[in-house]
Amino acid sequence: MNWYDIIFYLFAALILVSGFLVVTSKNIVHAAFYLLFTFFGVAGIYALLGADFISVVQIMVYVGGILVLILFGVMLTNKMTNVDIRTGTVKILPAAIIVGIFAGAVIAMMVKTSWYTNPGVIPATTIPALGKTLITQYVLIFELLGMLLLVALIGAASIARRDKE
Repeated sequence: MNWYDIIFYLFAALILVSGFLVVTSKNIVHAAFYLLFTFFGVAGIYALLGADFISVVQIMVYVGGILVLILFGVMLTNKMTNVDIRTGTVKILPAAIIVGIFAGAVIAMMVKTSWYTNPGVIPATTIPALGKTLITQYVLIFELLGMLLLVALIGAASIARRDKE
């Protein structure tokens, strides 16, 4: 077992533990912070697979955007009182049995087949090839999307600055 395998198993354990804590947490803010660790673990798996662009996008979009939006949404609704937030974790035993059977089947399949070929090879980066493709072949679409995002940003800023009538 080399260092690549150890890092993979650490990210996989991080995803599984934090995902379990997201589902079983009673506090919604704690669940959102556990979701942060799940997103970081998924980004780490993407990086190990050689999809470094998707890894960075995972961190920027999910951790930087969606999770922050969830946290602000939860924290700004603190004026709500007497609201009982319940999780649907009443049937944990049947779900645990089904997940255990599924995990056993996946592990047995991984052990019996030759899924792990060419150990120790780390895939090359994808960012230079993606950048070259965007700047040469898809330059018009890339520029038009940049202009569209700029117009959307200006529109959002103008809507936010309007005085309430």
